[in-house]
Amino acid sequence: MRTLAPQVVGIVSRRFGDFDSAEDAVQEALLAAARRWPVEGLPDEPRAWLVTAASRRLVDLWRSDASRREREALAIEWGVPARDPVDHDDSLTVLLLCCHPALTPASAIALTLRAVGGLTTAEIANAFLVPEPTMAQRISRAKATIRASGEPFRMPSGADRELRLRSAMHVLYLVFNEGYASTRSSELQRVDLSREAIRLCRLLVDELGHEHGHEHDHELGERAEALGLLALMVLLEARSPARTDAQGDLVPLPEQDRTLWDEDLVREGQDLLARAVALGSVGEYQLQAAIAAVHTRARRAADTDWEEILRLYGLLEGITGNPVVTLNRAVAVAMARGPRPALDVVDEVEERLGGTQRWLAVRGQLLEMAGDDSAAAELLEQAAGLATNRAERHYLSARAARLRSNRP
Repeated sequence: MRTLAPQVVGIVSRRFGDFDSAEDAVQEALLAAARRWPVEGLPDEPRAWLVTAASRRLVDLWRSDASRREREALAIEWGVPARDPVDHDDSLTVLLLCCHPALTPASAIALTLRAVGGLTTAEIANAFLVPEPTMAQRISRAKATIRASGEPFRMPSGADRELRLRSAMHVLYLVFNEGYASTRSSELQRVDLSREAIRLCRLLVDELGHEHGHEHDHELGERAEALGLLALMVLLEARSPARTDAQGDLVPLPEQDRTLWDEDLVREGQDLLARAVALGSVGEYQLQAAIAAVHTRARRAADTDWEEILRLYGLLEGITGNPVVTLNRAVAVAMARGPRPALDVVDEVEERLGGTQRWLAVRGQLLEMAGDDSAAAELLEQAAGLATNRAERHYLSARAARLRSNRP
């Protein structure tokens, strides 16, 4: 049903010209299918079943809305065909519409997970630990924003398409990150979210791969970045079994048992990265994936090619100008050349990031490497106080306590 959800939203939106109502109707159809299919069995044509159920629901919605009575005749005239052509898939159009530039990231994430992911409002609310009415209001406002923009249901073109694809990739990246290192959960990881992000990113890669004809450089760049994003997600997800211990506590990358990493995902991620690089266009997701790939090639933490990682972070910093990338580069500097030059790099972004959990934790780590245990413990304690994830907070607090007691 999750695979079919954006296809059905696209068909019903295109047929009736109303994405807002169509998305509501499809959600009702998915809920009906979830109740009936396990009892009655899978229909011969599941997509046609959902299209029919959603179309009927939409007609019912319009009939109950006095301000839209003029649409009733049109809906009845069109009828509800039992079949729909299978040669057109609007999944990418739906994804790009959900990532409208007028939406905040939080609203785009919620709408994407519902309209493209097929998740219920209750499931999305649970994933982000907010009340269901709050999430329902967020989704409703997102659709109202799109409606107010006058955006037609069509594939954007030109510069708008490029902007929307970048937005869609950013939304999927944020969904994955929330699953990979949850900011809201008591657990370090939310595999339900990270795996959903991977599934939706596969959809994006497949849709971009279906385009034919003479491609321009920017189109090759879009496909390369989508492949790079999927490679990044898959390579990071491969580490999941080793990222926590039996008690659910965080295990940092240098201490992970790499035999627990998912070898199938590692191979897939490396293959995806190779495909992205072969397209000849370099972007930030490809560079992040390349960094992850360097880690996966090292069978032991001591074998890591930190000079290569440092070079890649330099390229990534040049593309993004992101101070968080600078912090990550500082860690690579420390591993390749020692903590003192790394501390100078961290201090470069103190004005922008000083006082944040990440800045405090990195600087504390570097001070620990430099042998200044007291100062390191103080910063790690401050970082722990800002941590919103229980596993990260426990790890930082325990590390600071070990430094305070001078225990190995």
